[in-house]
Amino acid sequence: MPVPPPDPSAPGTLAMHDVDPDLFDAVARARGGTAAVTELGRGQLSKRRLLLAAVRRSLPPGSGFDEPYRHLAALYRDDPDRWRAVMLHPYLDEGLARALARCAHGDRPDLSWFGELADGGPAALSGPHLLTTECDGLVLSLRLADRGPFRDVHGHPPAGPQSADEAGHWQRALDGAWQILVRRHPWHARAVAACLTTLVPLHPAPSGTAVSSAARRAYGAVALSPPADPVLFALTLVHEFLHVQLGALLDLVPLHGPASPARYHAPWRPDPRPLDALLQGTYAHLGVCDFWHTERSTAAPSPRAGREHATWYGYTRGAVDTLLGSGELLPAGRRFTEGMRAALAGLAGD
Repeated sequence: MPVPPPDPSAPGTLAMHDVDPDLFDAVARARGGTAAVTELGRGQLSKRRLLLAAVRRSLPPGSGFDEPYRHLAALYRDDPDRWRAVMLHPYLDEGLARALARCAHGDRPDLSWFGELADGGPAALSGPHLLTTECDGLVLSLRLADRGPFRDVHGHPPAGPQSADEAGHWQRALDGAWQILVRRHPWHARAVAACLTTLVPLHPAPSGTAVSSAARRAYGAVALSPPADPVLFALTLVHEFLHVQLGALLDLVPLHGPASPARYHAPWRPDPRPLDALLQGTYAHLGVCDFWHTERSTAAPSPRAGREHATWYGYTRGAVDTLLGSGELLPAGRRFTEGMRAALAGLAGD
């Protein structure tokens, strides 16, 4: 029998989170699946409950925070599914973190957005468009977040409200990408469907180049400019999902020490990167290599698949070696990176 989620007004009931070693190793190989999404989602709920309690303690009486806070507690009792949807709204994390930072500087943050979220659910904060697609019985539903605060966390200019025609374009693009994922990459498709809830439309780069992003404090969200074709859209969903998954794992298991001034070569970028960024990029590109490895074996593989696989396999293998030689990984981080290397061994090209 499912256990209902805990009341956010009772932070003392938070459970400890221990990641099973076998599940940890599966995540390192980009094969955590829905079991990993479930466990990491529990960790996100605990994190957000702690943030809510911290914000509540930091605000003076009469701040207006208590009423939506109590409403959220009532949702837990009366509508646990809606409570979970609110608690796992991608930008609740970022919004509460910014509020805490303002409180620490003696300011009173504007938390009107929190009342809107608690009262109206994700649609109230992100917009009315819901993209839903199905292939072979597997459903993916993503809120098209074309409005609302904190979308700037993705580091690229977010697009404004989408027209019905623009939303229809996103729906058709998602239909095509989802068919590719479900039928050719089902292990990724199941995890993506279980984790992702939100798609943020972005403007392309000034050069016209497509951009995409996942943010450390936006669990469940991917942001991207309109995709060029369904294969690249499917690849982007895998790539950004793995960023989201690693961010959630890092909330539970530290993989490296404190930030240091050291910088490392990342084969896919011109600028040296700190270790945490290199780790994130390497993990996401393990998914890219995995994706193109599978695309090479489809019924009618394209020359692009072979070229892309060769490129990303070499890049990712080199980055794994850099990580292992950095001296900055904690024991769990070495185990995780060794897991990536083992996964790459199964993706070697000709």
